[in-house]
Amino acid sequence: MIKKRSDAYCEEAQEFIPGGVNSPVRAFMSVHDRPFFVKRAKGSWLYDVDGNAFLDYVASWGAIILGHADDGLIAAVIEALHDGTSYGACHPYEIGLARLITEAFPSIDCLRLTTSGTEATMSALRLARGYSGRNGVIKFRGCYHGHVDSLLVKAGSGLATFGIPDSAGVPADLAKHTYVAEFNDIGTVERIMDGSDDIACVIVEPIMGNMGVILPGEGFLKGLETLCRERGVLLIFDEVITGFRVAFGGAQHIYGIDPDITCLGKIIGGGFPIGAFGGKRDIMERLAPLGNVYQAGTLSGNPVAVRAGLYVLEYLRRNADAVYVRLEKAGQALSKEIAAIAGRYDIPYRINSITGMFTGFFSGAPVTGYDAAASSDRDLYEKFFKAMLDEGIFFAPSQFEASFVTLTLHQSEIERTVAAFEKVFRGICSMQ
Repeated sequence: MIKKRSDAYCEEAQEFIPGGVNSPVRAFMSVHDRPFFVKRAKGSWLYDVDGNAFLDYVASWGAIILGHADDGLIAAVIEALHDGTSYGACHPYEIGLARLITEAFPSIDCLRLTTSGTEATMSALRLARGYSGRNGVIKFRGCYHGHVDSLLVKAGSGLATFGIPDSAGVPADLAKHTYVAEFNDIGTVERIMDGSDDIACVIVEPIMGNMGVILPGEGFLKGLETLCRERGVLLIFDEVITGFRVAFGGAQHIYGIDPDITCLGKIIGGGFPIGAFGGKRDIMERLAPLGNVYQAGTLSGNPVAVRAGLYVLEYLRRNADAVYVRLEKAGQALSKEIAAIAGRYDIPYRINSITGMFTGFFSGAPVTGYDAAASSDRDLYEKFFKAMLDEGIFFAPSQFEASFVTLTLHQSEIERTVAAFEKVFRGICSMQ
């Protein structure tokens, strides 16, 4: 793979941008490599500045579902641009997007738009605290909810201890209000609630996507919902990744859960920066200007992003049955073939998948929580990642990320991916 121009851009970027990247997760440092620089994207493919082509399973970290540069979406965006790029005032398309989302998510009576998923989760926490009059937040180890100060924490010496800042610049006085529980272990949540009467909310990725794909165990989400109702604690679903990705009504539709607040992003902007949080009307009406919980953003409800999102969500609504069946079949075909290859070469590789997203862990045991994911073989993943990139297949440069299927992934591209796995796993086997 030629990377001459990408390497030159990487050197230049580091002069002006810390680490040369605008989001640390985009960095290739975890696999001891330099990033390639994208020139354009179309369908299921990325094309870099050196002329390399990559079959893309990152899909803008889940934001792309129709495929890159979808012709209908481009036309909708061009039309929107002719009407202006930003207003700083209300416009009818905001109502249309809000209506479409509330129709898809029965748990959402009304919502507020933001410009990112991080803003959505940050605002949801403030709203939960303002509504409940409490300060404590329960999150789950391995779930990521954006770079919100009070959520950048990890577990201390015990499961039900105060959070410890996971980043410099996060005040300990703020982090102490965050408690860390274990995903798929309802007992850890119950023990935290037993030890504190100051818990405002529980925030969870119903399907973990930021530690790799980890599915909720049977009864876990329903148990969490029941426990929150019994204790008067708000339940926040972070569906920034799963919203409109795993089903038209998100993970809560699949598992039959009725959260108090839902956070959305990625797909609802059609590839443009956007986020949203919404929920029960009595909770949402605590927001200014109706209530005393302040939240605002100059570019919230940006007309271009909103109209892009409207195009994508209307497409998904019209074609929901076919869309999610197609995504499911593509994911199942990949998972089945890859698992068979791993078995033939005796590679410890476990695939967790659900409609439209999957993760392969280099692990000999099932991955159902943080500890199992964290024990995956990162060195082996690094070898895998680089070898697949040489084969023109782009997965995330981290073991702990989800991979995504788009609607433009064709059978020939699935076969190409499977062939690459065969070659790469054969090579890994020969080195062992």
